[in-house]
Amino acid sequence: MSIFSQELLKYKGLQVAPAELENLLFTHPGIKEAAVVGVPAPDDPTTDWPRAYVVPVEKGELSEEEVKLFVKERLADYKQLRGGVAFVEEIPKSAIGKMLRRELRERAKQEVGWVKASKL
Repeated sequence: MSIFSQELLKYKGLQVAPAELENLLFTHPGIKEAAVVGVPAPDDPTTDWPRAYVVPVEKGELSEEEVKLFVKERLADYKQLRGGVAFVEEIPKSAIGKMLRRELRERAKQEVGWVKASKL
């Protein structure tokens, strides 16, 4: 089952909680906000790769490699950001401030090429 219908990601049979990755990312001094969703691994449809959406404190001051290294140094191998890091100006939220993961999942689908550009 894909992450697009659940809160936990599965990486090669192991569970990865997006909230755990988000809580770690919040501790980085260069990150203002972060959200994590899963994208299906290209070589294994039963595996999701965590993808982070990051709002940096200062635009252009943080690289994807720096964010990935921050996670790599602190979490197990199966919890790494294999789906990449995307920098955004804001994390989509509802009127009451709840993170809208569904919107990020749709964005991830588009970014990894699941939706043709003509449908955007």
